Amino acid sequence: MRILIVAATREEVRDLIYDLRFTVYDSLRGDRPAIHANPKAEVLITGVGMVATAFALGRHLASNQYDLVVNLGIAGSFDKNIPLGSVLEITKDTFAELGAENDNEFLPIGQLGFGEDTYYPFCPLGELLGFSAISKVNQATAITVNTVHGNEGTIEKVMKRLNPQLESMEGAAFFYACREMNVPCLQIRAVSNYVEKRNRENWNIGLAIKNLNTFAAEFLKLYAE
Repeated sequence: MRILIVAATREEVRDLIYDLRFTVYDSLRGDRPAIHANPKAEVLITGVGMVATAFALGRHLASNQYDLVVNLGIAGSFDKNIPLGSVLEITKDTFAELGAENDNEFLPIGQLGFGEDTYYPFCPLGELLGFSAISKVNQATAITVNTVHGNEGTIEKVMKRLNPQLESMEGAAFFYACREMNVPCLQIRAVSNYVEKRNRENWNIGLAIKNLNTFAAEFLKLYAE
């Protein structure tokens, strides 16, 4: 069983890299693998954003085969009922900005007839792990953006239009690349902050990364044997 862990930055999967000693392909460092001892999985660092994610993942999958690809990362939450540090499985992810403006109306790319804007996991967590405790992580819907929201007006508009729970800068691009390459995939996010006027004092990136890596390590023990 071969698994590829995909993350935008090394920081988001630091424990998997240093504690579990996986092979790492880092697009930010010339894409040269650092070979370690653990054969269960490999890690691909793509860089931040949907363009970097789609390109790096598509290029890597063109010459490497995996049974499962897992996107791990932190995210902002529109839903303040979700505690900071929560780990969630993304069941639907939408390119929030891909389309056209028609005065005050937004026309998504699907409505324009030029493609799709919403993507889904190709291998949900429950199908992989059945009734094991780790498969009971909560689920959420997400949007993928080029510009993270920090303005009350734009936050209100996107919530009214798409009603997302989380946002990231990579998720839908990850789903898109995996679908195009016909590779089973799932996306796991940990909440580092709420989507509101930018205030880093309210963020808890450390807790989100810790919980995300704890989940990933437990998942790999169950699935990557």
